[in-house]
Amino acid sequence: HPSMKPYIFGERKGVHVIDLKETLHCLAGALEFVSQVVTQGGTILFIGMKEQIRGKVKEVGDSASMPYVNVKWIGGTITNWQIIKRQILKLKKAREEKEKSEWAKYTKKEQVLLQRNLDKLENFYAGIASLEKMHDALFIIDCKESKTAIREAHVKNIPIIALCDTNVDVRKIAYPIPANDDAVRSLQLLLDAINATILQARAQKN
Repeated sequence: HPSMKPYIFGERKGVHVIDLKETLHCLAGALEFVSQVVTQGGTILFIGMKEQIRGKVKEVGDSASMPYVNVKWIGGTITNWQIIKRQILKLKKAREEKEKSEWAKYTKKEQVLLQRNLDKLENFYAGIASLEKMHDALFIIDCKESKTAIREAHVKNIPIIALCDTNVDVRKIAYPIPANDDAVRSLQLLLDAINATILQARAQKN
């Protein structure tokens, strides 16, 4: 994408090579912003739905006590938050009923349907079940796959931190981090950096 030109080192055999100096510079700015959000008691929503990185997104979300979406972005998660909140409440209620063995009064067939519904809710909303209010920022791994989330964030003026590959319109991202969004090791490294920053900022705050 033309907007990524300042972050490109050069071209080799038709492949654009990202300037790692720019990556380091942008990462420093992004981490500073993350630290500010956490110090102020804010919440960052992690979004990473690529199959090869889903587990890492969950791991970092759990470690940093931050919400995450790693399976599918549900349209309206930002713009129709009240509807999403009702789904989260359904998830919590279903969990509670199962834990208290309240399903025992139902037939086996009914219990199977209840479990199926719980599994569906877990799949889509487990990562954001801890959210009590709208998050303060997004951290996105794949901008192309998360275009709906980006659009919704712009509607609500929520700042976005994102890994930006060479085909991304960087003008839509407040804190871009130029990087290959298909390289699993680099994704893991950047997620670990964000996680460490969150934990450090929280420790200093306390």
